[in-house]
Amino acid sequence: MILEFPLGPVPLNSRFYVKRPPIEAIACEEITQPGSVIRIKAPKYTGKSSLLLRIIDFATSQRYQIVKIDFRQADRSIFTSIDKFLRWFCANVTRQLNLEFLLDDYWDEEIGSKVSCTIYFQGYLLEQIEGPLVLTLKEVNVLFEYPHIAQDFFPLLRSWHDEGKQDEIMQKIRLIVVHNTEVYIPLNINQSPFNIGVPIKLPDFTLEQVQQLAQIYGLNWTNNCEAEKLMAMVGGHPYLVRLALYHLVNTPEISLEQLLEDAPKITGIYHSYLREHLETLQSARELCQALDKVINSPDSVEIDHLRAYKLESMGLVKLNGNQCTLSCELYRQYFQNQIVVDNSLSEIVVQLQQQNMELKQLCRLDELTQLANRGSFEVYLKEVWHKLAEEMEPLSLIILDIDYFKIYNKSQGEDAGDSCLEKIASSLRLFHKISENFIARYRDDELVVVLPYYQEEDAREIAEMIRERIKNLKIPHLSRFLGLPAPFITVSCGVSSLIPRSNLDDSILIDAAMKALMASKRGGRDRVSFHQPQID
Repeated sequence: MILEFPLGPVPLNSRFYVKRPPIEAIACEEITQPGSVIRIKAPKYTGKSSLLLRIIDFATSQRYQIVKIDFRQADRSIFTSIDKFLRWFCANVTRQLNLEFLLDDYWDEEIGSKVSCTIYFQGYLLEQIEGPLVLTLKEVNVLFEYPHIAQDFFPLLRSWHDEGKQDEIMQKIRLIVVHNTEVYIPLNINQSPFNIGVPIKLPDFTLEQVQQLAQIYGLNWTNNCEAEKLMAMVGGHPYLVRLALYHLVNTPEISLEQLLEDAPKITGIYHSYLREHLETLQSARELCQALDKVINSPDSVEIDHLRAYKLESMGLVKLNGNQCTLSCELYRQYFQNQIVVDNSLSEIVVQLQQQNMELKQLCRLDELTQLANRGSFEVYLKEVWHKLAEEMEPLSLIILDIDYFKIYNKSQGEDAGDSCLEKIASSLRLFHKISENFIARYRDDELVVVLPYYQEEDAREIAEMIRERIKNLKIPHLSRFLGLPAPFITVSCGVSSLIPRSNLDDSILIDAAMKALMASKRGGRDRVSFHQPQID
């Protein structure tokens, strides 16, 4: 049996391709829908190209036109301007469709290159073909290196998708976007193609799939014992599993035990792969520090949400809510030594970096309460909205307002008001039910609590606990002013909950929670109200 080295896409006729139901069926079904968008996102070496081959094969069987754009093939000079880039893009599509080049007939600098590109597709390319056009965009992460291109091109793709809801000719385009998740996307997510269509995240191999693949490789693994040993080291990572099986068959004198013992060493079969990750980490010290924290924790651990997102995108950690764990034991054994060795910067550099981190942290914090500030809240909410939209998991938001706080400030002085806010913020930070979630100061007397993965009932319960907890602080209120009903500080809470959607803005959740807060105030304050976001 001829073995394929496990790098690059698995050929269509290969017996070594392992299906990961239901993603193949979902992708093939989606590609038949007018104006559809499929987003295949995963770290390197996890099977994106192999899946794309099979989607294209299915589309070809449906007699769809296929155009493949790989941005790695573009010269650097192509990225000097959006006009030059879009002409290159259109020229490649034209060539693959075997049509005559008529770019100059449709290009008009007066209306701009993006409109010209759209007209070229609408008025020429799509009119010349019968049936759908499957447009595959590989390695779109290359464009992240050219923000001036990405910030124009991605909104253009998004506009085509939006136009396709009404324009029949634009519905011919079936878009497949493929990118590595190692690169963080610093884009306005609501103007990009990264929160529309069907997202496909490639799962790890299961124990049964590893055992099945071992049998295909011809290994005599009669039970799950060997497969379990391999997965204990590398998890179900497709490339790491296949590379181990390849070497076990090609070098039968090496046992599985010896291979796994050498795996995290520079002489091991994974050294090149691990070195790639190490070079990325070395260029981002804050990621090294975050990963080091995860490595040296015996249990799951919470780290800065942006660093957690980046490490997850690299495939190094898995997230459960706000808690991080390493993806596999291989990473622990390798990086535990390498991070320490490669972080040996001079003392003065370490101090300067620490000071810089502290300054950045201060910019994210509200000075008085030491909670996250509004800017941090808005960034976090967008990130968690995007993540939960892909996972189709619930998200809840609590907005709490200190009752009659302006009167409290006026009657007892601003120092007392500041002290009141500090006490409430401190109480919330210590409240174990929400301390692991995101808490921020939203406005002067309003705080917000973001609860990923919490449904309505649980969020209501948390809000009631918060209300009671703050009331039990018994911060005195001079009730003689305006006949206030309570002798102590109380809060009103507004709660909202939904499963985020990629085609909606996170403001819908804020607006609903604010309406619920207003209902609590109108109802007499010191209470919790819920408002369901209205979705058309």
